[in-house]
Amino acid sequence: MFASAFVSLALFTVAAQAGKRGLAWPWYNSPLDPGVFNNGDGEVVAIYDWETYAPPSTNGAGGLGFIGTQATLDSSSSPVADLAARQAAQGWATVFSLNEPDINGISPSQAASWYIQYINPLAIKKALPAVTNSGSSGQGLDWLQQMIDSCNTACYADYINLHWYGNAFSDFQSHVEAAHSQFPEFQIVVTEFALNAPASQAQQVAFFQQAFSFLDGASYIQLYFPFVATSPSLLAANDGGAVNVVGTGSCLFNNDGSPSAVGNLMY
Repeated sequence: MFASAFVSLALFTVAAQAGKRGLAWPWYNSPLDPGVFNNGDGEVVAIYDWETYAPPSTNGAGGLGFIGTQATLDSSSSPVADLAARQAAQGWATVFSLNEPDINGISPSQAASWYIQYINPLAIKKALPAVTNSGSSGQGLDWLQQMIDSCNTACYADYINLHWYGNAFSDFQSHVEAAHSQFPEFQIVVTEFALNAPASQAQQVAFFQQAFSFLDGASYIQLYFPFVATSPSLLAANDGGAVNVVGTGSCLFNNDGSPSAVGNLMY
C-alpha cells in the first residue's frame, strides 16, 4: 500500500513538472539540431514536422517526443496508407491530423469520415484537425464544430488543435479561451502561433513572453508550439509565404544554429 502510494506520488510529481513546449519543425531543417532546446530542464518535450516521417535534422528528434502528423488527406511524403505502420514503427504516443482543412477546401463531413477511417484506429492520443483563427462562417472554430457534429460522437479524440496568427496577445488569449469555452470536453494543443508581420523580433519576444505565461498557467493546455523552429535564412529560402505572414522575427534559431532571442524563451 505504501509502495503503491509512493509510486503514484512520484508519477504525479513528474506529470506536474512536465513541460508543455514543443518544436514546430519544417521539412527543410536538416542543418539544425532540435536537441539545442532539450537542455534537461523538461520545458521542451515534443516535436512535430507536419509529416509522418521522422524530423530531418543533425540529431534526429533531439531526445524529444516526436508527434506524427497526417496533415493532408493523403500525400506522397506521408501516404495515409502507411500511417498506422509508421506509427507502430516509430512509436508515437500522439498523432496530429489535418492541417487547416477549414481553409483548404475539405468539408467537415469529409474530414469526419476520413478521421473515423484513419485516425480512430490508432490506439494513442489523438488531435482533431488543426483549424485557423478565422472568424468567417464555415472556418476556424465554426468548421471544427461542424466536423464534430458530422462525427456524431464517432470520432475519438483527446485534443482540439489551434493555429493563431494576429496582432495582439489579448486577441490570442481571447481566442484560446473561446475555444476552451466552446469545447470544454477537450484539452487543447496550440501547434502554430505568432504575431503577424511586420512584427519585429522584439515584438515577437514580448508577445511570446505573455503567451507562454498564459499557456503554462492554463490547465486545459496540453502542448504549444510557437511558429517556427527554424532560422531566418532557412525560412526565407524555403517558405516565402510564411515570411509574408509572420516575417522572420519569430524564428527560434539564429542563422548559426544557436537559439534566437525567441528561442531563449523556450528554456
